[in-house]
This record gives sequence, structure tokens and C-alpha cells, in this order.
Amino acid sequence: MIWTREASLEALNAMSAGNMVGHVGIVFTRIGNDELEATMPVDNRTRQPFGLLHGGASVVLAETLGSVAGYLCCEGEQKVVGLEINANHLRSAREGIVRGVCKAVHVGRRHQVWQIDISDEQGRLCCTSRLTTAVV
Repeated sequence: MIWTREASLEALNAMSAGNMVGHVGIVFTRIGNDELEATMPVDNRTRQPFGLLHGGASVVLAETLGSVAGYLCCEGEQKVVGLEINANHLRSAREGIVRGVCKAVHVGRRHQVWQIDISDEQGRLCCTSRLTTAVV
């Protein structure tokens, strides 16, 4: 297990209330030994004007997963801040729910790199993203 903090799905989802994470409907669904998962609806909050999942909403899901995963790998008063994120949008989604799966590429004392893959309900990859964080 890579996590150094104790966490539950209930606690992670409670942190989402009253901020962007809750606003777009992100729900943490699984804490694995070395990965973190969350879902996000494709609805009026997350679609762009042409009816497709907004690329920025995919990035919000990716950065949320990577930042929370990074925090779970920290100790004490340490926090995690994003340094760089990129995203390749590979397939569109118009409805339903997308699922993000976050895995560590590198977890160091000062920097972390996270790989986040976002898929539709049929398991087709919609977006792949990489987030680099700093531990402060």
C-alpha cells in the first residue's frame, strides 16, 4: 500500500462538499492499495455548449484524483499542490458517468507524478492525464 494517511471514502467525499469537487458531482468510489478511483456525471454541469463532456471537467476530475492521492501519500502538516497537468482527450462522452483511475508514477519526498485515466461507462478511454505535484 502506498498511502501513509488513513482515509475512508466517506471522509474523502465529505471533503468535496462546498467546493468545485462537489459542484461537478465527483464521488470517490474506491481506495485500492495503489490506486484511487472517482466518478463524475456527464450532465449540464460538466458538458460544453456542444453537448460533449468538457475537457476542463475531465481535467478537474484528473487533478482532483491526483491531488487527493498525493495528499494521502503525505504525512503530518504536509500538503500537495499541482505544478503541471496535461490531458489528452481521446473520445467524447455525451451522457452517463465517467470513471477516473489514478495511479502513482513517482512518489518522492518533494515531487509526485500521477497518471489518471478517465473512461466512459463502456470502459472506453476518454482522457489520459498526467499530474505533477509538489509536496509543501
